[in-house]
Amino acid sequence: MIINMEDYIVSARKYRPKTFDEVAGQEAITSTLQNAISNNQLAQALLFTGPRGVGKTSCARILAKMINSTIDNENQDFAYNIFELDAASNNSVDDIRNLTEQVRIPPQIGKYKVYIIDEVHMLSTSAFNAFLKTLEEPPKHCIFILATTEKHKIIPTILSRCQIYDFKRINNKDIVNYLIKICNKEEVKFETEALEIIANKADGAMRDALSIFDRILSYNNKEITVKDVSLNLNVLDQEVFSKSIDLILENNIPELLLLIDSVISKGFEGVNFISGLSTYCRNLLISKNDKTIILLDYSEKSKDKMIDQAKKVTAEVIIHCLELLNKCEINYRSSINQRLLVELTIMQLGSLTLADKKKT
Repeated sequence: MIINMEDYIVSARKYRPKTFDEVAGQEAITSTLQNAISNNQLAQALLFTGPRGVGKTSCARILAKMINSTIDNENQDFAYNIFELDAASNNSVDDIRNLTEQVRIPPQIGKYKVYIIDEVHMLSTSAFNAFLKTLEEPPKHCIFILATTEKHKIIPTILSRCQIYDFKRINNKDIVNYLIKICNKEEVKFETEALEIIANKADGAMRDALSIFDRILSYNNKEITVKDVSLNLNVLDQEVFSKSIDLILENNIPELLLLIDSVISKGFEGVNFISGLSTYCRNLLISKNDKTIILLDYSEKSKDKMIDQAKKVTAEVIIHCLELLNKCEINYRSSINQRLLVELTIMQLGSLTLADKKKT
């Protein structure tokens, strides 16, 4: 069978933002940039810095297109005024000298030439020095947008000449909402909890979330379920941890051991369960206080489940659980019998409230 790959476009490209309104999770930066353009207060050198996959290059491209656009010429194509340089592969002095030669030539149409330099921290020290003079006194028709994941590697003399924008990790809620929009456009059925797992695995990077999303769709292109996501990403369902807490409160050690056995039989390491339960206990603890509930990066439905269960367990018990789980994680790699260590920890967790029950 011949598979036609020509029409397939990965979601990270297909749904790359084309306007600032489409950029997820960076409202403070996009609003500032829009105001700077509107008020004609845009600096000639800007540095976009932050983790990978959070929208730095996308925002640079959107800004580059907006700089020359006005109400009178918004339909005109200014693609020839935008130049992109990947400093990861063009990081020599000669590359920068070629750039500075181009900079001198004014644009044929529009008011500005915009240079986007991605991964700018990869420039060599000599290349930085060659670029410094141009950045210090840029021609009036030039604007530089530098992007990097490692601001600390850029020499201070370059930083001092740039207006710096710090991009943040995108929170899970924004990622989930973005994925919901895509699911609706693609007519894909979904479980919100499944999208939350994807968002959590992406760790604040929208590009990673979209890559995972594509991976799940390649497994089942009609529906995204918790079961499929957990299987493909090798992560444990939150229900496993919720059930574990219930069994701990019931002091049901036999069922806890059977639960651990089922987790390990599915191919998970014992430490995966221990680590996941640690995170779940942390979330239970912050669910017990109205002030810290905002730290829960979940949907309202998942939050409600967590809050309901948190009411059943005292903060003291949760802290004891965290101490035992943390100790197990620390000792896991050096343990000769790792499964026994996990089972012993589980039995200790299941015994936490036994003394209290005997008193009553």
